[in-house]
Amino acid sequence: MPDLKTAPAVNADVAALPFEAALKELETIVAKLERGDVALEESIDIYTRGEALKARCDALLKQAEARIEKITLGADGKPTGAVPLDVDK
Repeated sequence: MPDLKTAPAVNADVAALPFEAALKELETIVAKLERGDVALEESIDIYTRGEALKARCDALLKQAEARIEKITLGADGKPTGAVPLDVDK
C-alpha cells in the first residue's frame, strides 16, 4: 500500500498543471483503471493521483465560474456594466 504521508509530495506537481493537462492525465488514469490491466499497487498509486487531478480540475473550474460575468444592458440596448453570472439558473 502506498505511504499516505508521501502521497502529497508525489502529487505536488498537480497544483501547477493547467486545466487541459490535468484533465488529459485524469482521462488516461480512468482509462487504465477501467481496463484493469495494471497491478494493484499501481492502481492504488494512480487512483490517488487521479483524486488530486480531479480536485485540481474542480478548483480551476470554480475559479473560471467566478470570473465569468454577464453583461447588463440598459433600456437603450447599450452595455451598462456587468454582474456575476448566475450559473444555477
